[in-house]
Amino acid sequence: MIVGVGVDIIEISRFKEASKKWGKNFIDKVFTPREKEYSRNKKNSAQHFAARFAAKEAVFKAFGDEKDSIQKWTDIEIINDRNGKPTVVFHSSAEKLKKSRNVSDVMVSMSHCKDYAVANAVLIGRE
Repeated sequence: MIVGVGVDIIEISRFKEASKKWGKNFIDKVFTPREKEYSRNKKNSAQHFAARFAAKEAVFKAFGDEKDSIQKWTDIEIINDRNGKPTVVFHSSAEKLKKSRNVSDVMVSMSHCKDYAVANAVLIGRE
């Protein structure tokens, strides 16, 4: 059963501008150590950071009005499994929201090109 769906798109240039303007504080506020390590090890790290940013936004949108229950950006973590498939890891307030909404799984997909990063998220509920 689908509990929620969200999608987000971001211009890579806007993400780069925010990163330059706010610097390390912005990156540290939004991304976990694993997300930072993964993205920084890529040739065009801004694309990978932006895709993860879009994925987090898509998850927030999938929760709808209850997204305000998620206290920190880092309470949602986007990592890749052994096969490279993006997965969502919930921490703290996001884990509590996930449980309160009876969400058993989240399907997330991300893509990026030179100018844009896009992601969608589907919340799957327990039956």
